[in-house]
Amino acid sequence: MAGSSSAGRARGSGGGSESGVEQFGYEQQLHRSLSFWDLLVYGLVFMVPIAPFGIFGSVFQGSGGMVVLAYAVGMVAMMFTALSYAQMSRAFPMAGSVYSYAGRGIAAPVGFISGWMILLDYVLVPGLLYLISGVAMNTLVPAVPVWVWLTGFVVLNTVVNYMGIEMTAKVNKVMLVGELAVLVVFLAVGITALAQGKGHGFSFTPLYDAGSFSWPLVFGAVSVAVLSFLGFDGISMLAEENKESARAIGRAMVAALVLAAALFIAQTWVASLLVEDPGKLVAEGDPGGTAFYDAARNAAGGWLAGLTAASTAIAWGFANSLVAQAATSRLLYAMARDRQLPPFLAKVHRRHGVPVNATLLVAAGSLVLGIAMAARSDGITLLSTLVNFGALSGFLVLHVSVVTHYVVRGRSRRYWAHLAAPVIGFAILAYVVVNAQVAAQRLGFVWLAAGLAVLAGLIVIGRRPALSAMEQVAASPKDGSPRDGSPASPPEGDKDA
Repeated sequence: MAGSSSAGRARGSGGGSESGVEQFGYEQQLHRSLSFWDLLVYGLVFMVPIAPFGIFGSVFQGSGGMVVLAYAVGMVAMMFTALSYAQMSRAFPMAGSVYSYAGRGIAAPVGFISGWMILLDYVLVPGLLYLISGVAMNTLVPAVPVWVWLTGFVVLNTVVNYMGIEMTAKVNKVMLVGELAVLVVFLAVGITALAQGKGHGFSFTPLYDAGSFSWPLVFGAVSVAVLSFLGFDGISMLAEENKESARAIGRAMVAALVLAAALFIAQTWVASLLVEDPGKLVAEGDPGGTAFYDAARNAAGGWLAGLTAASTAIAWGFANSLVAQAATSRLLYAMARDRQLPPFLAKVHRRHGVPVNATLLVAAGSLVLGIAMAARSDGITLLSTLVNFGALSGFLVLHVSVVTHYVVRGRSRRYWAHLAAPVIGFAILAYVVVNAQVAAQRLGFVWLAAGLAVLAGLIVIGRRPALSAMEQVAASPKDGSPRDGSPASPPEGDKDA
């Protein structure tokens, strides 16, 4: 294990007393070295500014061509979720995300189930990213099988994450600049092509098509489109590596979400107008995952198609999967140190300050899953829906945690932030889950049943989920609001926010 409690406090001094994990009964082991800008870049890279490149065809089919509307609704849904994350990250500035927030905001067993459900997202995400990147590279170099590309990306990312969060942050900045440069090229060339008469010309059809519009259709597509937004929540996994005020976590989430949404809407609008046969894409889908590259080819030929395919491979297979692997390992670490997963996953590397065993396990799991799904013709679409179901389930519990922790326990009178926004966010996400694909729903409920069985087993053997300093945390909400709900000054660590 790396460092003593005193050393941890020294590393974490930048965030003030509010951000120390010692108050929750833990030892500070992860390195506190990330600024607000590091967190923002991490979130953007996790979401991938060019994320729609890889799943454009699936969202286009699912939305009946109204891709822009699907992303706009997805942004609204995720914004309410980001606001709830911001509230809970201030109350509990620690790794574990929804697992920690639900466990402390509601009850430890609920936290376990929430962590279990969001594991469905975090465990599957890296495998999906590697698969998409392998497919993209295979379209460029058909002689090299998908599994070979996939393996190479897994090994590369594992080495970078093993070197520490500081190395990961540096790589993130370089990758973000590269992705934004490719996106600027696509938008400039695509808009020019439309102005020259290529494609279908400018129209509002990608935003609203009266002939095919229905809310169930749109929300069904949103269940896939939100895959592009997943990642802003990963910022909360780095709470114990944030060196600033706990408010920096929430601010970085909201900023990353808004910036990413603007980029997603711009690129999908242009791409939708360049699709050669929209009716065929809606009817037959995009089993090869090449719809966006085909739209790029219609705009400027093979060079733009190749550029977008290669950038997708690098962005998803290296940049995005790099941060996804880091976030997943932190979730496993947080659950393991509470003895709700095998304790070997809580081991932190002395020198690099990373959960080394959890990182290696995520890499191995991603490799096996990616290769298995590469053998299926619908591997990308299936994994996309399964990943989203796990994440959305965790987000639903997050909203309940805000209301329970602040309103029920803390008697907060901040009704918008602590009651209205979480309730609205819950309602939107519940509707998305109900309209998700049946396969995703089935796996989600099977996974939930398995989690309940594991929880029951832990209780039977005398290992009922429990979190350090649980009683103290429940008795004292960390938003600075007294239990009677009267106004209060912000905590010391937040006065600069």
